[in-house]
Amino acid sequence: MSEPRPRPLIALAGNPNTGKTTLFNHLTGSRARVGNYPGVTVERRVATMSLGPGQDADLVDIPGTYSIVGRSAEEQIAIRELTGLGGGRRPDLVVLCVDATNLVRNLYLALQLQELGVNLVIALTMMDEARGILPEPHKLGAVLQCSIAPVVARSGEGVPALVELIRDRLATPDADPRWRWTPSRLLRGAMDRVSAAAPSGWPKDDALALWALMSVTETDELHGVPPAVRSAVLIGGPSGEDIDEEVITARYRWLDEHIAPALSGPPERSLTDRVDSVLIHPIFGFVVFLGIMFVVFQSLFAWADPAITLIEDVFGAVGGWVATSLPPGILNDLLVNGVIGGMGSVVVFLPQILLLFFMLGLLEDSGYMARVAYLMDRVMRLMNLNGRAFVPMLSGFACAIPAVMATRTMERQRDRLLTMMVVPLMTCSARLPIYTLMIGALFPPDRLWGVVPVQGLLMVFMYLFSVVMALTAAWVLSRTVLKAPNVALVLELPPYRAPRLRDVLRMMTSRASMFLREAGTVILGFTILLWALLSFPKDVAFTQDYEAQIAAAQTEAQVAELTAAQDGERLRGSYGGRLGHAIEPVIQPLGFDWKIGVGLIGAFAAREVFVSTMGVVYGVGGDVNEESVTLRERMRSELRDDGKPVYTPLVGMSLMAFFALACQCMSTLAVVKRETGGWRWPAFLFVYMTSLAWTVSFVIYQGGRLLGFAG
Repeated sequence: MSEPRPRPLIALAGNPNTGKTTLFNHLTGSRARVGNYPGVTVERRVATMSLGPGQDADLVDIPGTYSIVGRSAEEQIAIRELTGLGGGRRPDLVVLCVDATNLVRNLYLALQLQELGVNLVIALTMMDEARGILPEPHKLGAVLQCSIAPVVARSGEGVPALVELIRDRLATPDADPRWRWTPSRLLRGAMDRVSAAAPSGWPKDDALALWALMSVTETDELHGVPPAVRSAVLIGGPSGEDIDEEVITARYRWLDEHIAPALSGPPERSLTDRVDSVLIHPIFGFVVFLGIMFVVFQSLFAWADPAITLIEDVFGAVGGWVATSLPPGILNDLLVNGVIGGMGSVVVFLPQILLLFFMLGLLEDSGYMARVAYLMDRVMRLMNLNGRAFVPMLSGFACAIPAVMATRTMERQRDRLLTMMVVPLMTCSARLPIYTLMIGALFPPDRLWGVVPVQGLLMVFMYLFSVVMALTAAWVLSRTVLKAPNVALVLELPPYRAPRLRDVLRMMTSRASMFLREAGTVILGFTILLWALLSFPKDVAFTQDYEAQIAAAQTEAQVAELTAAQDGERLRGSYGGRLGHAIEPVIQPLGFDWKIGVGLIGAFAAREVFVSTMGVVYGVGGDVNEESVTLRERMRSELRDDGKPVYTPLVGMSLMAFFALACQCMSTLAVVKRETGGWRWPAFLFVYMTSLAWTVSFVIYQGGRLLGFAG
């Protein structure tokens, strides 16, 4: 019995901002399965589309790309998906989205696909903006020798006709290679050399040989290129610049000769041009951008706060109900403090993630984010990054988790990694309770020159400190671990359009569900591990009979004080407390004692846990708003064995610097692990940030002592 024939595989390709994702949703009814391309962190969206009664096909949404020359992750994926290289399945049909308002530029990719000999259908999008300037689609199709269907992806106009054309083209495929230009003698010889070197299993194809000549370099990031092909490319012949110039010039010459004359004129962009005169202006553009980013930034703090509070209250109520419903014991403690508390620490980030991606979705869909990348490119290029890195870094002020996820908007894997490695250095909201505690406890509310509050100035300094360290780290890493040549920022500035709310909400919920499903499991596991370290062993030998004293206590305040003291002593005898003593020799040069070491261990669940952990260590309340006054007083009065204060302004600066630079956030490490597909980069991130934090804290503390400050 023969195996059933697989469903047709259709690839949806196109330049960025051509309405490809909107068309994908229309063709599939948003029944997408979202995952990652094998070995690559770029998302792979696959869905089932109906071709008619009893006829279905699999539709793959290829990342938007201007070319299939493999110099970015998207371009590498495009050539692999379109040709079946690497053992994948070659699509039965490619639907290419072409922006009708930018026809010549978009058809450059169509010529590349025709050279590859794919079965091609062109979906002419943005027809509502291009009516009156285009020839009849069938006349354009005759010039291109290709089937064309005009559509308006936002409204769905023309989609049924496109589906019918897809069905016809699947039944009668047209996959003959079409070359619109003739390679020079030198290029022809290089192509023949590469084709001859191709091993079995690698197509001996002129288009793929040309792709290799234009893509393979000594510093490329390509995977799966046979060594023989790579050697044949690098052996000599015409230079990469000469090949690029010849090929690009030849393709555009054909487009200019055959397509441009058929157009009646350029599309109307006067409104876009007038708006751009302000939004990408060297001065006014920055002012507008800062205003917009202030709204986004403020929303992540203020607008998300009610939802965060609600989530905390819900998990607190659930934890309280479980605590009172189950008898006291290990199971109760595990469920309340480990499982429920761990899940709460994950879900509490959700409002910020939803808001961030909602805002970014609106800005992206409107066409503004392309302007931001253009505006910031000159500044970020000094750090060997391009303008796309700026928005993730800025959003790191709220939380590193959505900021790491936002690096997906960047094209090159190396740039994504470099941005991920520095985003956690930005001062996130989780550091604020620590800064508030340290500044309030160790620095008096004086005014500099009688005007500027010292405490407020220190807070501003910590934010500026994080920005300088993040940019410095990017500069160093880009020249060492993640060294790579600069790549020019290539993007189109699309016309401004009203965001499609349904698509923005769909993207937002997709990101949120992926975060909860994948990152949450890792974070929960680490939280339970931390709970175990701070909860065992249970048979701690107390220095006092706390149970008897609590039973004899006459006021609630006495009971609370004795209970807190008992919890503190139990913590000191836990595995976490013992670990604090064990790491004390390492952190002592920074001015820290074992109690701070316990706080550092507790902060790995989340940085702000440091405050409550220190409260337990000292047997007082850990709330930074009300009962933290007691904690501040205990910290001020805490003495070393030699009678000197444990906490001084110098220790406070050392501790704040440590928290500003150390990667004490399991959530961030878990998300970086998911985004990079392994533990290599999270481990590197943890090691380099912790080493940097230790070194800077050491210099601050020991340098301050040499200058005569009390340590």
